[in-house]
Amino acid sequence: MHSTIQLIDLLGAGALLLWGLRLIKTGVMRAFGASLRQWIAKGTGNRFTSVLSGVAATLALQSSTATAVITASFAARGVIDPKMAQAVMLGANVGTSIAAVILSMNVEWFGSAMILVGVMVFSLSNYARGKGIGRALLGLGLMLLALQLVGNVTGPLRESEVVITVLKGLGDAPVFALMLSAFLAFVSSSSLAVVLFVALLAQAGIVTPPLAVILVAGANLGGAVPPFLAVLSEGAQARRLTLANLIVRALGAIGLTIVAIPVASLLASFLPDTRALTIAAHIGFNVALLLIFLPLLGPIARLAALIVPIPAQPEKGANYLDETVLDTPTIALAGAARETLRVSDLVLKMLERSRDALQKSAPDTRTSIGLLDDDVDALHQSIKLYLTKLDRTELDEEDGARSAEIMSYAINLEHVGDIIEGGLAEIAAKKTKRQLVFTAEGLAEIIELYEKTIANMQLSQTVFLTRDPQLARRLVAEKVEVRRLEAQSSKAHLQRVRQRVPEAVQTSSLHLDTLRDLKRINAHLASVAYPILESVGELRESRLRPTVTAEAPKTASE
Repeated sequence: MHSTIQLIDLLGAGALLLWGLRLIKTGVMRAFGASLRQWIAKGTGNRFTSVLSGVAATLALQSSTATAVITASFAARGVIDPKMAQAVMLGANVGTSIAAVILSMNVEWFGSAMILVGVMVFSLSNYARGKGIGRALLGLGLMLLALQLVGNVTGPLRESEVVITVLKGLGDAPVFALMLSAFLAFVSSSSLAVVLFVALLAQAGIVTPPLAVILVAGANLGGAVPPFLAVLSEGAQARRLTLANLIVRALGAIGLTIVAIPVASLLASFLPDTRALTIAAHIGFNVALLLIFLPLLGPIARLAALIVPIPAQPEKGANYLDETVLDTPTIALAGAARETLRVSDLVLKMLERSRDALQKSAPDTRTSIGLLDDDVDALHQSIKLYLTKLDRTELDEEDGARSAEIMSYAINLEHVGDIIEGGLAEIAAKKTKRQLVFTAEGLAEIIELYEKTIANMQLSQTVFLTRDPQLARRLVAEKVEVRRLEAQSSKAHLQRVRQRVPEAVQTSSLHLDTLRDLKRINAHLASVAYPILESVGELRESRLRPTVTAEAPKTASE
């Protein structure tokens, strides 16, 4: 029973350690997320400043995994040169080593002070940045507290015969020890947490110095796996970067495992404290990787390019929905807005193809529009799920309103795509199949309404991006103009039908259905303007005129 309680205490302390890391990352991203990303992007002019950017970002986030995912996201979008991005990764590895030194310092009162200050700052602040700083300080305090708990729990373990037997077996099986440590770092998504845990085990005398060195190597190897898995959908450049980082760490881990005994003996000669020896091995490992591989950024990039080639066809799927920035609503909303504009571009392409098919028969138009509509549906679903995850975080009133606007525009664009695919593309297919011809006047009217709709879609994109009230008013006014054009064309077409114009009679349903669908599309596009106009008090609740009541007749005295 006593051993079970010790195990529960150990697992609880480990969970608290990981939660503290999460709070630090979340707090820093919410307080300085946009600035931090700008620093990383601007600080990559050469390989040396790139290394410093990686070190600084990791010290702020207390997570090389977070830095790696952010950097990979930039590389995927062409913001950072791939070579400089790899230098940032090497710097991030060094940054997590420095963080391990800071957190391994035995300053018990400092953790309690950070918890107190963090709670006070979070509670008293009314702004997102202040609450983010408070959350980060609280996370740091919880991490230090967790390390104290781990130290208290592992103290008695040095006398456990079972633990001694298991760890002795690990010492005789370095490959298994390496894999076990890598697995722990992968599961926890933190090499830092595993290294700190190994340092405490070494201090308690539970692991020998050579075994501690091997476990440190495994922790560094396992810490490179989560970033690689996190960016599998980000594109070839992101996968190349994280794969190169994984290869570098794997080579270093294998090399350190091979020379673990002489390295441990060398470190023990001037660091008798096994806890300090473990931290020193962690620092030495990452500094060695930096010195060895910084001059080899070009060959590393070429090797990664050979392993992960860029596909011949453009990659589909969301490009700007970065899961790592959900803790920073401003950045997450900007990414969701950019993805929604991609949806708008696809819908615009569908609209243009349906217009071209009416002017010049194209048998494959319906198929090509259907494929585009599938892409629209997939992106719309991704945006919906992404914003749903974001809404679970703490959004202020402004961010909540923007999230609702993005969701609404994405939904309306998806409806527009359905109208084009199920309506306009079907009309174009019927026209081609039956070899029908519009009258010259009727086709001119339809194309005029098409051009007006295309212009309104482009205007809706600008309104969505800028939220300009003046442009929003113009978009709503254009909706009224579309109704006028639709009514005018319908009236002229019916007049041609009454005059028994053969082309008008044959295409009557196609003509009227096209006008109706274009009118519906414009109604969906205009919806993006309503929240903007409502926010500035320029939107009426109803288009109905107010009821006019007759005035009472005046009396002679009046």
